[in-house]
Amino acid sequence: MMEVAYVCEWEKRPKSNHYPSIPLVCAWSCRNLVAFTTDLKNEEDEKVSHMVHIIDTEHPWDVYSINSGHGEVISCLEWDQSGSRLLSADGDGQIKCWAMADHLVNSWESSLGSAEDGDPIIALSWLHNGVKLALHVEMSGSTNFGEKFSRVKFSPSLTLFGGKPMEGWLAVTVSGLVTVSLLKPNGQLLTASESLCRLRGRVALADIAFTGGGNIVVAATDGSSSSPVQFYKVCVSVVNEKCRIDTELLPSLFMRCTTDPVRRDKYPAVTHLKFLTRENSEQVLLCASSQMGSIVECWSLRKEGLPVNNIFQHRSPVVGEKQPTILKWRILSATNDLDRVSAVALPKLPISISNTDLKVASDTKFCPGLGLALAFHDGSIQILHRLSLHTMGVFYGSSSGSSQRPGDEPAIKRQRPGGPTVHFKALQFSWTSLALAGVDNHGKLHMIRVSPSMGQMLDMNTLLRHLLFLLEYCMVTGYDWWDVLLHVQPGMVHNLVEKLHEEYMRQNQALQQVLSTRIVAVKASLCKLSSATAARACDFHAKLLLIAISSTLKSLLRPHVLNTPDKSPGDRLAEICSKNTDTDIDKVMINLKTEEFVLDGPPLQSLQQLIQWVGDFVLYLMANLPNQGSVVRPGFGFLRDGWSLGMLREMMVMIRIWGLLKPGCLPIYTATSDNQDSMSLLFRLLTKLWLCSRDEGHPQEPDEPLIDECCLLPSQLLVPSMDWLPVNDGIICKLQGKHPLRLQFGKPYSLPGLNSTPQVEVFSRSPGVQRMDHLRCLYMGVCPTEDSKACTRCGCVTMLRSPNKTNAMKQWEQRWIKNCLCGGLWRRIPSTLSIRTPRKVVVTLDMTGQSVKIRRDIYFIIHKNTARMSDCVRVLSKGLSFAPTYSTN
Repeated sequence: MMEVAYVCEWEKRPKSNHYPSIPLVCAWSCRNLVAFTTDLKNEEDEKVSHMVHIIDTEHPWDVYSINSGHGEVISCLEWDQSGSRLLSADGDGQIKCWAMADHLVNSWESSLGSAEDGDPIIALSWLHNGVKLALHVEMSGSTNFGEKFSRVKFSPSLTLFGGKPMEGWLAVTVSGLVTVSLLKPNGQLLTASESLCRLRGRVALADIAFTGGGNIVVAATDGSSSSPVQFYKVCVSVVNEKCRIDTELLPSLFMRCTTDPVRRDKYPAVTHLKFLTRENSEQVLLCASSQMGSIVECWSLRKEGLPVNNIFQHRSPVVGEKQPTILKWRILSATNDLDRVSAVALPKLPISISNTDLKVASDTKFCPGLGLALAFHDGSIQILHRLSLHTMGVFYGSSSGSSQRPGDEPAIKRQRPGGPTVHFKALQFSWTSLALAGVDNHGKLHMIRVSPSMGQMLDMNTLLRHLLFLLEYCMVTGYDWWDVLLHVQPGMVHNLVEKLHEEYMRQNQALQQVLSTRIVAVKASLCKLSSATAARACDFHAKLLLIAISSTLKSLLRPHVLNTPDKSPGDRLAEICSKNTDTDIDKVMINLKTEEFVLDGPPLQSLQQLIQWVGDFVLYLMANLPNQGSVVRPGFGFLRDGWSLGMLREMMVMIRIWGLLKPGCLPIYTATSDNQDSMSLLFRLLTKLWLCSRDEGHPQEPDEPLIDECCLLPSQLLVPSMDWLPVNDGIICKLQGKHPLRLQFGKPYSLPGLNSTPQVEVFSRSPGVQRMDHLRCLYMGVCPTEDSKACTRCGCVTMLRSPNKTNAMKQWEQRWIKNCLCGGLWRRIPSTLSIRTPRKVVVTLDMTGQSVKIRRDIYFIIHKNTARMSDCVRVLSKGLSFAPTYSTN
C-alpha cells in the first residue's frame, strides 16, 4: 500500500552540516518540485544559516540549496498555482518570493519581498487566481473529458481591469495581523496590513482558505485546546492605488475533546489547524496533543434553521417568508486516542465529495484524494479518510519498509526497534495523491509511493482505469505526471498507451488540438518505463520535434493578397497535399500559389539546421523501412502514422519551393551520383509509404517494390545516424523494484546493471560520440565547453546561451525558453570542460594519435577540431606563463 521509493540524505562534513530546522517545513508544487528547509551549522563560529532546498523529484540528488538570508527560522513555504514561484516566510516577519533564474529548476533568485518586522509569520498563501477544477469519480467511465473534469465557478481573490486576477500573497502574523502584498502589472509591490479583530491577541496557529465569491477566510487559535478557534472573513480591494483590507468575525468553535470530562485536560495544546482544502472554507481539521498522544477532529460549517420563540410559532406565516437560518460548526468525526502526531499532509486532488462520488470511489476502490496523512513520533504514517477519519492504511516507517492495511495487525502490538526513533517532521502529498514526500528528524528526504487502491486487491483492468483517469487529469490541467509513473509497471505500458490514445480520439476536434502535444509527451514518458517500448519513446520525441518544426515553417508563410482568406497558406498546403497523391514533387508544386512561399533569404538560411533535420529524418525512415521486423526499432511508429507522414510531405514541398529561391537552405545529402535528385527520390518513396497508411483505420503493408527501392537507398545516399535522445539519467526507470534506493544529495545516482534487459541500440552511447543540441539540431562536439541545460522529463539537451544572431532562429529558441518540447522544465547541467588540472593526465590527439605533454602538471584534451599539432600547442600556450614542450610518442 505504501512503499519507500527512495531516500536522499546529506553528506557528512567535518565542519558544517545540515540539520533539520525547527519547525521544519516542506512544500510540493504541481510541477513536481519539492522545497524543504534545513539549518546549516558551522561548528567553528557556531553560525547558523537558514537554508531552502529545491529538488526535482526525477533528479533528487541535484539539489539547489539557497542561503535564504532569513534572520530567523523559516516557518512557511508556499508554491504558487503554476508551480514556478515559491514564497518563504520566517520568524522575524520577512517574506521572500523566489523565482527561477533563466527558467532553470536548479537556479533560483529572490527579487521581491515584504516584511512585518519582528512579527513572526505563522500562515502564508498566494491569492487565488479563480481557476478551480472538480474531478468526478462517478464519471470516470465517460468518454468526454468535460464530464470527468469540470470547471467550477470560482472568483479570484482580487481582479484587475477586465477581470484578470491580480497576483499577490496574504500572511497572518503571531500578533493577529493580516498582511497583503499585491504584485502590480509594472512590477511594483503594494502592501497593506490590518488586525484580524479589534482586540488583537496572540495567534499560535492559523490557516487560510478561499470562498467561491472571492473572499478569504482565516482560521486562528491561540494554541490552547480550551480556547475557541476563531474564523474571520477577509476582503481585499484596491481603492485609489491603495490596498484596503476589511475583516469580519465569523462563527467560532470549541474542540469536542475539551467538553469531554475524560479528555478535558488530556490534550492541552492545539498543534495542527488546517482547512481540508484551500478552496473549501467550510471544513477544518484540528489536532490537539500532549507529550503522550494526540486526537484529531474534523468539523464542518453548516446552515441550520434558527429556532423561533413559542410566542411566534402560532403566527400564520407570510407568503414567501423563509425560516431564518444561522451558520454553525458541527463536528463530522473524531479519532480515538492516537500516538503523538508530528506532521499532517492533506490531499491536493480536487475530488468531488458528493455522496455519489464517495459511493463510486468506495465501489471502484479509487482512493486518491480521499485520505489525509498523519505522521507520528514513532515513525509510522496513517492514512485516514478525510471526512470519517477511519483508518485506510498504515505505514510503519522506512526502517522496516513495510505497510499494512487496517486490520492486518494493530499498531499497538507491533514491536518497534529500540534507540532513537526516526519520524517525519514534515509531510506533503503530491498533486495526484499517489506519493508522499517526508522529511525526517535527521533531514533525510523520503519519497513514498501511495497505492491508488490503498492496498485493496484490484484486477489489472481496474488499476489501469485508475491510472488512466489520473493521467487524463494531468493532461487537462497541465500538471506534471511523474508521481503517476511511480505506479506503472513495464507490463502496463502498452495497454496504458493504447487506452490513452483511444480516449483522446473520442474528444472533440478543438480539445484534441489543445492536447495534441501533451498526449505525445505522456506516451513518451510511459514508453521509457519498458525496454519493449523504448523505441516507441524515440518516435514520440521525434514527433514532438516534427510538430514544432512544421508549425514554425508554416508560420513563415503569408497570404499573397491583403484581404484575409478563409484558410491560411499552411492550411491550404495541407489540404492540397492530402488530396494530391502524385509521387512527383514538382507536379505537387504546380497546384500551389508559389507567391505565398516567397521569403527573404536570411530567415531561410538561418533555419537550415531545422530543414536539414527534416531531410535527414525522411532519409533515415525510408532507409530503415526494410529493417523493421520482429524487433521494434526507432521509426517503427511512423510507418502507420499517416498524419505524421503527411506532415513530412508538406514540409518537403515547402523546402523544395524555398530551394528555388535560396539553394543554400536545402538539406545536404551525400550521394553516390552527381546527377541524383535526392529530394525527388525521397518524396516519391515517402508518398508511396503515406498512401499505404493514410487510412489509419485500415493501414496497408508496404508493397515489395517499395521495400526493394528502400533497400537500395544506402547505396545511393549516405544514411545519417540519428541521435534521437540522450540516455535519460532520471530516477523513474530505476524505481520499479520493491527495494528503496539510497541516494545522496549532490552525488548523481548511477548503478550499472540495474536493468538486466539489454538497452535498445539507439540509447547506447560510446564515450567518443558527438554530443547533440536537440533543440537547435546542432552538434556540440565530443566534450562541449558551453554551458548546457537538460529537460527534467525527457533529457533533451540544449545550449544555455544562443549561438545564433538571426531573428528567425532566435524566435525558434524563444519558444522553448521556459519549457522543453515535451513540456518539462529545464535544469542546468555542468559542461564537460576540456581543460582540467589533475595531477597526471596524458592526452591524445584523436586525429593523429600523438600525445601532448605540458610541464607543471597541466594537461589539456584536444579533439578533432584542431588541424595540426603545432596549432594545438600554439592555441594552448596562449595565456600561460611558460613555454610548453611536447614530444611525440
